[in-house]
Parts: sequence; structure tokens; C-alpha cells
Amino acid sequence: MDAQYKKGVLDLCVLSQLIKGDKYGYELTETISKELDITAGTLYLVLKRMKDNGYVETYLVESSSGPARKYYKLTPAGRKRQKEQSEAWTDFVRKVSRLTR
Repeated sequence: MDAQYKKGVLDLCVLSQLIKGDKYGYELTETISKELDITAGTLYLVLKRMKDNGYVETYLVESSSGPARKYYKLTPAGRKRQKEQSEAWTDFVRKVSRLTR
């Protein structure tokens, strides 16, 4: 997949995973990388930007198998952003599909 396609849709993928429930960074990387070729470093930059923009909050959960894990949780602004991006993406795909038939 073209890197520009991934860059444009990665935020939506992260927000859409978090709308299903809180997740820690490695878990997000594993889930998303099953479909898109991404690195953990790329994902953590996206998560940092989302936190800076107020779309996610973080909290720590102790782990019995190692250090505490940082979980990411959508804020109300993040839920709104996911809805807006999802609608825009659906509209975009529909228009591109009409043009490429």
C-alpha cells in the first residue's frame, strides 16, 4: 500500500480501534499491523499527537508480567473526531469508487 494512503488513514484506524475500548500501545500496533504495515514508532507518534490534540487520554495499569502499561482512552472530542473522520472516509471512498469504475 502506498505510504501516503496509510498516512492519511492511520488516525482513523487508531480512533476506530479505541472506540471499541481502551487499548495499550503495543496492542494497537499488533491489531493495526495485521492489516497495514506500520511500525510501533509511527503509531506512538500518532498517539502523542492525538493526546496533544485532546482526542485521547492515558492511564497506567499495573501488569503482572512486567512494567505498567499505558492505556489510551478516547475523550469526547476523540469520539467526535472518529465519527467525523469515518463519515469523511466513507464519502471519499464512495467518490473514488465512482471515478475508478
